[in-house]
Amino acid sequence: MTKVRLPDGTEVPALGQGTWHMGERGSDRAREAAALRLGLDLGLTLIDTAEMYAEGGAEEVVAEAIAGRREEVFLVSKVYPHNAGGKRLEQALDRSLARLKVERLDLYLLHWRGSVPLAETVAGMERAIQAGKIARWGVSNLDVDDLEELGPALADCAADQVLYNLEARGVEFDLLPFCRSRGLPVMAYSPVGQGGRLLRHAALREVAARHGASPAQVALAWTLRAPGVISIPKAADAAHLRENAAARELRLSAEDEATLDAAFPPPKRKRALAML
Repeated sequence: MTKVRLPDGTEVPALGQGTWHMGERGSDRAREAAALRLGLDLGLTLIDTAEMYAEGGAEEVVAEAIAGRREEVFLVSKVYPHNAGGKRLEQALDRSLARLKVERLDLYLLHWRGSVPLAETVAGMERAIQAGKIARWGVSNLDVDDLEELGPALADCAADQVLYNLEARGVEFDLLPFCRSRGLPVMAYSPVGQGGRLLRHAALREVAARHGASPAQVALAWTLRAPGVISIPKAADAAHLRENAAARELRLSAEDEATLDAAFPPPKRKRALAML
């Protein structure tokens, strides 16, 4: 399996598991947890969640999924911007740890930028590392100027999680090169788009037909082609999970990439950072 190296040398799978929208309905939780466990069986051992997702419900699903298997998992969660400073950060982290039923996160991210100064958030993250509650920290939905504002602390940032898929390629203009030049991995959320529109596109269907694959597998393979990118699609059932995992074996040709570039042109200028 393709791995991505974090700044501290730790290697994680390039294809992980997202949990956005999990935990929203109690009737779905057993199925969602079972899908995450299957993902672990298939080597998708990076799991990304957040206190925002179902207001902690997704973290509870993850807790069920990783029970007895904590050592296999690279566990990521995210803090609300309004909780990202001072005592509120410590309290939010403690709540996430309690819901996840773990003592430490492998990576804790600022979910997006709010009114709390970045320096205050970084200071809180560093205190959490010293307390043994997180192994490393990172950010989400931060653009180049935000990352530059971190100053020397950027060297300690482990990842930037952003919207990245064929419909949202703006980060290729400057953010991806900026991060790559600094050995900072980018985590791609919603890599297959939202609402199914991307997967219905004729170009994706054409490339999928060439490989006997699904449009979703093509979309995932496209994100995985880029060095330093960790893709975190959500799969809430076994069939979908197996489909995602199989995308690791799909290699897009130059013809495939040309077809996709024609349909989804790469950016030629700076764009505002897209967010969901």
